Amino acid sequence: MARIGVVTISDGRDHVHARNTDFIQSKQDALVRSLRDAGHEVVVGDDLVATNALATSVSRRVAAADVDVTVFYYTVWAFPHFTMLAADATRSPLVLVASTDPTEPGLVGMLAAGGALDQIGRPHTRAWGAPDDAELVEKIGVQAAASAAVKSLRGSTFGRFGGRPMGMNTTVANTDQWMREFGIDVEEIDQYELILRADKADAGEARKAREWIEQNAAGVHYDGKKLTPELLERQLRAYLAIRDIIAERNLDFTGIKAQPELTENFATMDVTEAFLNDPYDWNGPKEPHICATEADMDGALTMQLFKAISGTPVLFADVRHYHADRDIWDLCNSGQHATWYAARSDDPAENLAKVNFYPEVFFFPAGGASVQHIAAPGQMTLGRLTRENGEYRFQLMLGEFESYDDATNKVLVDQSTPEWPHAFARLDAPGELFLSKFGANHIHAIPGDHRPALRAVAEQLGVRLDEWTRG
Repeated sequence: MARIGVVTISDGRDHVHARNTDFIQSKQDALVRSLRDAGHEVVVGDDLVATNALATSVSRRVAAADVDVTVFYYTVWAFPHFTMLAADATRSPLVLVASTDPTEPGLVGMLAAGGALDQIGRPHTRAWGAPDDAELVEKIGVQAAASAAVKSLRGSTFGRFGGRPMGMNTTVANTDQWMREFGIDVEEIDQYELILRADKADAGEARKAREWIEQNAAGVHYDGKKLTPELLERQLRAYLAIRDIIAERNLDFTGIKAQPELTENFATMDVTEAFLNDPYDWNGPKEPHICATEADMDGALTMQLFKAISGTPVLFADVRHYHADRDIWDLCNSGQHATWYAARSDDPAENLAKVNFYPEVFFFPAGGASVQHIAAPGQMTLGRLTRENGEYRFQLMLGEFESYDDATNKVLVDQSTPEWPHAFARLDAPGELFLSKFGANHIHAIPGDHRPALRAVAEQLGVRLDEWTRG
């Protein structure tokens, strides 16, 4: 959960503040208790703000705790200049919260403070309600989660293995812009480093991994040419190699170009990328590491934010085909979906029981395994950060993954590339609008409806939100 600062602002007249102190304190205690009951860490100001000096000192101490968001709480009429001083003392996003108890003018205090912040252009959001109101606590939590996600980008490093794949402009971002807008550094790493390190990786560990896959997967379909035990182990050694590089260079998220150099001369990176994005491997649970195929920088950036909001692996896919007769999109790419999406289970065996490892197709002469499954059904949040005329925009929508009987699934996958993974998605966006306006061939998804937090992310990043719905 998030770390939330609470600064409660009062009336600047001594006699009025003294009269209201118990009332204000009781409301603050109730709000703090509600936030903590929701699982948040709360940093409470060490005094009620009733002077200009306290406005600065209290807020500075809360800010020093590195909170994700700061709540300015109004339970009574509060002098607006206290808010201005307090806002200047903190750099976190602000949520102005008003008590709706009609016995005191908390709403008046919030509106006066909010108007003053508007006049100087200080962004903030506003919320109101009783301190134990679940909807109010959720609104504060959404802003805090968004802030934590945005803050997690700053000071992070993206490792890009290789450059632009197959002329795909949308996979390459301006590194200066990334540092300026998001605080992200980009470490450029030649793919030859992967080959060298993979050759030196622990052969026994790769064999152990292969045997684990063979024991747990729905099938490993060796053909003696494009997929052999040796080729699968080569892919797994690449996984071990990139794990070592990630640790050595302190990489927070990555992308691998792969095409065409690795896919024509070494092996596909599908197995490597799938298990990086998974919350487990043959050694047990682990933190998912965002890795985008085709070294897609904006895709990886989207996935990193999605992971920070949801806490789950993130789907990476091509927008392969629109089945207009069903109003269903086939989200399918070259075998890289995290295996977790096959069943979305905490048990790797349950997911892998639905995953097949097939020989790669003609696109990839070097061979290796693709990671094939049909994504489990359920509500999904989908979207991507894209750029228009050099400026970022967040294209966001809700959708539903669907799955059908075996015969229908076979008909659908056979129309594209059956050896690759598929997610059959019904999007809350008209097909014509999506195809006319979506700014990339890659799309990303996480389970559940996370649109409120992602709207807040877009606002805090200062990027345009393009949210698509029907009707």
